[in-house]
Amino acid sequence: MQFHDDDAVPDMNNMTEKQIIDYAKDVKAMLDKYGLFAEFVAPRLWFDKRTNDGGFTASRKEDREFAQWRARRSCDIAKALGTNKIQLWLAREGTLCAEGKNPVEMTLQLRDAFNDILTYRDDALILVEPKPNEPIDRSICGTAGHALAVGAYTVDPNRVGLCIESAHSILAGLDPANDMGFALALNKLWGVHLNDQNGCRYDQDKAFGVDNLRNAFNQVKVLYENNFGDRGNFEAERVGFEPTAHCCVTGFQDQLLKPLGHLSECRPPKP
Repeated sequence: MQFHDDDAVPDMNNMTEKQIIDYAKDVKAMLDKYGLFAEFVAPRLWFDKRTNDGGFTASRKEDREFAQWRARRSCDIAKALGTNKIQLWLAREGTLCAEGKNPVEMTLQLRDAFNDILTYRDDALILVEPKPNEPIDRSICGTAGHALAVGAYTVDPNRVGLCIESAHSILAGLDPANDMGFALALNKLWGVHLNDQNGCRYDQDKAFGVDNLRNAFNQVKVLYENNFGDRGNFEAERVGFEPTAHCCVTGFQDQLLKPLGHLSECRPPKP
């Protein structure tokens, strides 16, 4: 299961750090009871009034500190739930007014936020889910390339990777299959959210393949041909479906690709 921090621990802003961890441990016991596991925890930094201006890149120092507090608590919750993956959907990291913020400062603030997570929990993996706009107008880290470039300047670039969502690539005017291929080539594709989108407009979160079946086919094709989920790193490779992306597909090839068995003819042999 995929969690926002306050999915796992509701009302966490009004709880102590110990209370947050204890509550998360109770959730872990419930997951164990039903044979479920947590894939990642993502700090929800786009609903709170303190993050309307951005979380890690907010104009006010106290708002940036709140965002970092939530990120650290997400690390604590993730540890209690048995995962080391921290997903960052940078939905408000940017500006609604180009003249209101300095893009150089925002990029460095984002790097510093990554560094804080990486040093607070020394086994944490950061999965950046890039998005170019909406609800923010001008994103500071809108594509996979941006995310990996910021990650390259952190204290541990090896622990910064990507979760590619189909619609977000389309919103940036990019091909989601090529975005996934780019990340796969660099061993940075640690999560996938498959959905659909009709062009560069608001984030529609359509069901996978409902708008562009060829696009959907090519995304499955690039994942299949490159053994995603079966590359010796299965714990870091998951596929989710949007808009119901809060469950992940564990038997990816069997569950999703069974109807496409003919592709095995063009799949490269395993090394």
